[in-house]
Amino acid sequence: MKELCIKNGTILTMDEAGTVIHDGMLWIEGSRITYCGPAKTESKPRSHWRRDLDARGGLIMPGLINGHTHAPMTLMRGLADDLPLDVWLSQHIFPAEKNLTPEAVYWGAMLACLEMIRSGTTSFCDMYLFAGQVAQAAHDAGLRAVVGEVLYDFDSPSYGKIENGLALTRELIAKLDSHPRLSAAVMPHALYTCSRSLMESAGAISAETGAALDIHLAENTGETVEVQKIWGARPLAVLEELGLVNQRLWINHGVDLNQAEIERLAAAGARVTHCPESNMKLANGVAPLPEMLSAGVKVCLGTDGCASNNDQDLFGEMASCAKLAKASRLDPTVAPAEAVVSLCTRRGAAAFGRPDDLGVLKPGALADVIVLDTNQPHLTPMYNPLSHLVYAARGGDVLHTVCHGKVLMAEGKVEAMDQEEVMAKAKEQARLLTGREVL
Repeated sequence: MKELCIKNGTILTMDEAGTVIHDGMLWIEGSRITYCGPAKTESKPRSHWRRDLDARGGLIMPGLINGHTHAPMTLMRGLADDLPLDVWLSQHIFPAEKNLTPEAVYWGAMLACLEMIRSGTTSFCDMYLFAGQVAQAAHDAGLRAVVGEVLYDFDSPSYGKIENGLALTRELIAKLDSHPRLSAAVMPHALYTCSRSLMESAGAISAETGAALDIHLAENTGETVEVQKIWGARPLAVLEELGLVNQRLWINHGVDLNQAEIERLAAAGARVTHCPESNMKLANGVAPLPEMLSAGVKVCLGTDGCASNNDQDLFGEMASCAKLAKASRLDPTVAPAEAVVSLCTRRGAAAFGRPDDLGVLKPGALADVIVLDTNQPHLTPMYNPLSHLVYAARGGDVLHTVCHGKVLMAEGKVEAMDQEEVMAKAKEQARLLTGREVL
């Protein structure tokens, strides 16, 4: 197969050694990287290349990994801001979601995929209703994703009774089992919206299929109090009693975790997605990121949904992650730039269950690659590329986006979809969903 060549840039491999290759070149064959190293003067004949992308002297790095979002909630961006989590959910989000349709979910997810492509995200983990439509959007957009149907005890506009939701989850896991970019997980919403029987059934599906079990957990101290009233124990202790604390467990938020719980998660090989901007906006608190990293927990970074963030830009999330950790600890040395970037690359890949071939640039790795245009006033001068990625770069600096060897955006122009159509369809679905006019 002819190759894709990415050249004329500095390669940030994001490997364990922190290898940086100046004047680097990538060759991609099919979905894999076949060469990652210094530019070759004896490069293959032009006719051998399917296409080449010029990095223009910018940064070539792994595509970013978003460990937790609700992609279709782009349709609810700004719908109910400046509210506590319980009020936000019960009085605004859940009522709006009762009106959801497959069309709304598809176009909302396509809008999120468009935003992710433009801002350098190539992989995401998504929990939402009509998850099959989210999977279809990710497939059509060319992105890599883990998707799951959100499960809870009240009737769903997607599947109705919970028995149907559990069956749908099994079907989705089986359907996506052989997909090259997509997979499915078991996704109970939270312990305060899921009964014991639901959690036991979710755990059984996870154990039988090997799929991850993804859940909102310990999102704030108020949740902990509520879970203790319902279940008689702290959230992680409930999961422990249910036999769910293992390498398949994937926790979202993890704000109210104590040291013993952190060490238990690390020992179990469980995963945690840190969502600093959502946590700040909903005043949920500050997750113990330094302690989790020190203990060896598999931590990745997530944006959460656009109704509680309000964007899918992981560059902004990285800046918030680093600064929040420093400010909350009164210590400028915690959450250094390299560690934060790794949450969206190498460490994010470990959370995705692909520690060897995702989130890093090397021969044999999956060809998920982005290029940043560094010829910008806010990125000049550049002493430390990793520092700039966290403290100065923006999603809008992404020049090229490649996922699974396919060019999704080149020279800032999205090729994977019709941008104007996606935005128009999303606005139309937002009006139908909320009954409100949008600009």
